[in-house]
Amino acid sequence: MKINSKTKTVYVAMSGGVDSSVAAALLQQRGFNVVGVFFKPWSPATDFSYCNWQQDRLDAMRVATTLNIRFKTWDFSKEYGAKVTSYMINGYKNGITPNPDVMCNKEIKFGLFLKKALTEGADYIATGHYVRKREIERKSRSLSDSHDRGKIIVSKLIKARDANKDQSYFLWTLTQNQLKYCLFPIGDYTKPAIRKIAKQFGLPNHGKKDSQGVCFVGQLDMKKFLTEYIQPKRGDIRLISSGKIIGTHDGIYYYTIGQRHGLNITNGQGPFFVASKDTRKNVIYVTTDKSALLKDSIPVGNANWISSAKFPVRANVKIRYRNQSLPATIIKKSSDNSVLINFLKPARAIAPGQSAVFYRGAEVLGGGIIK
Repeated sequence: MKINSKTKTVYVAMSGGVDSSVAAALLQQRGFNVVGVFFKPWSPATDFSYCNWQQDRLDAMRVATTLNIRFKTWDFSKEYGAKVTSYMINGYKNGITPNPDVMCNKEIKFGLFLKKALTEGADYIATGHYVRKREIERKSRSLSDSHDRGKIIVSKLIKARDANKDQSYFLWTLTQNQLKYCLFPIGDYTKPAIRKIAKQFGLPNHGKKDSQGVCFVGQLDMKKFLTEYIQPKRGDIRLISSGKIIGTHDGIYYYTIGQRHGLNITNGQGPFFVASKDTRKNVIYVTTDKSALLKDSIPVGNANWISSAKFPVRANVKIRYRNQSLPATIIKKSSDNSVLINFLKPARAIAPGQSAVFYRGAEVLGGGIIK
């Protein structure tokens, strides 16, 4: 669907990186009234983060000056702490492996930012995510007489053109009511093309390195970060096959299913992989048999469907960001947004707390949290 951009205002989440900067430039080129917004993130009290938000903010301001667009800074630090940091830390405390980037998108970018932007009069928000949106018209029918009442617009979330940069995995929580206000200007471009465009626009950050790590604190040593909030607690590492103790750990919270490195096992009989964790007994179970990490089905909670689903759903399911998606059948378990995923072939190293995202071809159908 084409948008008459000349009378439309779009608030762009500008992180200081090249992707969101080009998003702003492309929208301005299309004729939108663009307003750049930088979010002040949560920052840890101790100096173990590599996130330099002050520099990122300056980079975003320089881009806004180059484009001659309005620029705002919104302090979301408390909200990041309450809705994202706490979610992550509590998840690890409970022995699961949470995905803070998913929660950051849900609560901050497409929650708080969207709501505040619309309150200020924005028609749309935009981000530098590598993902695409497609809108289609469908007939709307009356429930009473089945006659046509008109047409409705349905938004579809589609993988990015650049498969290596695609970020659709992190956006499964989006709803139709949110998507109708969202623009993703760079989803049809590859990363090299985005850098070339940034240079053509004369953006001062066209050569800036990509950010790494957790969305709100930058690159960090996750175990070191968690020790600041979760007291280390020594326990046994046991073989899952026999229960034999073969090592010790300093806290089950710091380890995830399938993990190979960082285990304190020195018997020379490895490699060992984390197969399961007993939070109550503070025991990590390991195996050298990779087949012990395979599962035919998994329960998933908090399921969200971007568009309506008719069960059973046949889809490809991705259980980690960099994993290949696997063909599966999704069955509705109950009325509390829980589903059961039955894989056609067993999936490996499934970590509770991570996201399971459902695809049909390039379209994101939805997703949920692995139980």
